[in-house]
Amino acid sequence: MNKNLNPKKIRGLALDLDGTTLMPNAILGDRTRDCIRELISRGMQIIIATGRATESSERFRSAMGAEGPMVYFNGAEVVDVPSFKILYANMITIEMADFATDISRSLGIHYQIYLPSGISPETGKYDPEQKSEALLVDSFGPEADMYYKHTSIVPVVTDMKKINTMPDLKGCIKGMFISDPSFHDEIRRRMYDRFGDKINVIRSYPTFIEVVNAGVSKGEALKIAMQHRGLKPDEVIAFGDEENDLPMISAVEFFAAPESARDKIRESADIIYGSNVNEGLAEYLEKTFL
Repeated sequence: MNKNLNPKKIRGLALDLDGTTLMPNAILGDRTRDCIRELISRGMQIIIATGRATESSERFRSAMGAEGPMVYFNGAEVVDVPSFKILYANMITIEMADFATDISRSLGIHYQIYLPSGISPETGKYDPEQKSEALLVDSFGPEADMYYKHTSIVPVVTDMKKINTMPDLKGCIKGMFISDPSFHDEIRRRMYDRFGDKINVIRSYPTFIEVVNAGVSKGEALKIAMQHRGLKPDEVIAFGDEENDLPMISAVEFFAAPESARDKIRESADIIYGSNVNEGLAEYLEKTFL
């Protein structure tokens, strides 16, 4: 441990899900679940900080018994659960989402868009019955099927150029490319050449490249969630395994990474613990707090 971590001073844990809290194949291990529930019963605040949508995170949140402001969509939204009140949102423009669709079609790779809750994917009009964020895809190919199995979110198959004609759509939460990593540099180049510092293009999973608005990061959203919870930076440990988790370092005093994380992530961490394959998070939390 670095920075003289005092476990008794820690009041909150900011947890990335995939690759960190979850085992491979998006499984929440029994040991991890039980450990987190025990910590919550002792007063620990759990802040989920994930690239996932609110909907696809809900089964994990519910199993843990965690409540309060959480970070979703890599920081594009902060949502208070289980009320699902949106406390903060920062969306990409329709132009950004549309241009990314053009890139995906020119490269022949999968791309998808999340609409904000309240917008009907069929009509593009405001619909109060549309409680969750709709996921749009051009076609249901292998990548869409993989994402469905990964998140349980059923996508809406449509012509994604349709977003230009949606009357009540003011922006999109985020876009995501799913492709072989060999395409990632080209995706970044084209997006940054067009939009420069107005966007943030980040890797959140080995095959996922996400496009979010400038200023969107887990770090900035975590600061907002912590403010709502009354937590100070030196009272929180953030846990993550990918480059989209690194901005959380700006929000907290301590950053922890599993030994299964990439070199760049582990080199930035104050704490290294066991692999998510073996529920390393639970082992670390048990030794440190229970």
